[in-house]
Amino acid sequence: MILVTGATGNLGKATIDSLINRGVSPNNITALVRDENKSAELRLKGLQIKIGDYQDFESLQSAFRGVDRLLLVSSSADISKRFEQHKNVINAAKESRVGHLIYTSFDMIDLQQSVMGDEVLYHARTADYLKRSAIPYTLMDNTMYADMIPFLIGKDILNNGVSIPAGDGRTPFLPISEMAEANAVILTTRGHENKEYVISAETAFSFAEIADLLSDITGKTITYHQPELSTYIAQLILTGASEDDAAYIARFAGAIARGEFDTNKSDVKKLLGRSPVNLKDFLQSIYS
Repeated sequence: MILVTGATGNLGKATIDSLINRGVSPNNITALVRDENKSAELRLKGLQIKIGDYQDFESLQSAFRGVDRLLLVSSSADISKRFEQHKNVINAAKESRVGHLIYTSFDMIDLQQSVMGDEVLYHARTADYLKRSAIPYTLMDNTMYADMIPFLIGKDILNNGVSIPAGDGRTPFLPISEMAEANAVILTTRGHENKEYVISAETAFSFAEIADLLSDITGKTITYHQPELSTYIAQLILTGASEDDAAYIARFAGAIARGEFDTNKSDVKKLLGRSPVNLKDFLQSIYS
């Protein structure tokens, strides 16, 4: 039995779809959800549903019984709670004798020295705790979602250009669908125990280069602007982010500017048997 946590979130749902596309029967997939009212779509697909909360250890123990492979999608709770929640999942998996735990970590040059501090450090702490847990594990070190680019760069790029204070820093953006397919490979094939994979594109792009790609796609010159931080935060709020989320995303821009995501590593081709989707092709599907 495969169990996917965060099953109503973007990566969880995409992983479930990838598992089904790889031929896994829906009744062999369990979706862990906090709110049963949000599970209707998953039930229609034929999945088993378990109710569990990362902060409720007993609910996790109950949900994990009989599970062979478990995908731990990192928590979206307050940053201060995430490591303790992940510990709950790992401890419950160990007590329930889960055979293999896959964790969606984060790919940066050094999580422990990042300018983002605790906002990414919990990934390193979780990975270290998992390695010491004696559960067979796989770490999926994910880069930033390519799906975030339209939100990061602002609306109406034809007139406003690309707007983000990210300097010349490069990021190997990868679509969620590619990350999900990599998760599905790990969950359905053998030989990945106690290994760590970098899930990123083979080529990293700066936002100036992304502006050039968008110029080619749209046939109009797209410029790259680096607004002041306060202006960028206001831009994100106008796009629909809360003040806290906007400030959080702006700190990612700072990390990008420092080159923290340009690790020059990718294991996607090894896992999928093909190169990752080209960023220009991905952007073409959005902006053409």
